[in-house]
Amino acid sequence: MATPAILVNVNRCTGCWTCSLACKVGHKLGTDEWWQYVNTIGDGKGVDSPGGTWPNLFMKWEPVYTKKCTLCADRTVEGDQPFCVFNCPTEALTYGDADDPESPFNVRIEELKELGFGVYKRHAWEGTRDNIYYAEKVTAI
Repeated sequence: MATPAILVNVNRCTGCWTCSLACKVGHKLGTDEWWQYVNTIGDGKGVDSPGGTWPNLFMKWEPVYTKKCTLCADRTVEGDQPFCVFNCPTEALTYGDADDPESPFNVRIEELKELGFGVYKRHAWEGTRDNIYYAEKVTAI
């Protein structure tokens, strides 16, 4: 695989943290060590705090991958998916080769773009891992 990458469908993520826990357990990380965690997109005052005012509330979640994330290179070289992708109950995560137009990663990006989704990456200055892409369809409240 030339350029391993993960696509996060922000609209499918339910903020369950299964991806983060799968990473933590799979890599035998310490209690306070997280290679991947989930941000709440809401009022900015904490986990699972909605933004907006009643009745126009909003809340989404965004898995964030730190630079320590290896994209489970030891698993993917054997043909397995990264722990986070394999365990995501909502199929919000898609893994594949960013350089292969027929990989599940690129096929899913094209499907979502046809549905009106925008695709973006987090800024490098945020200290996040490269090759993680986010797809989101913004709808009016």
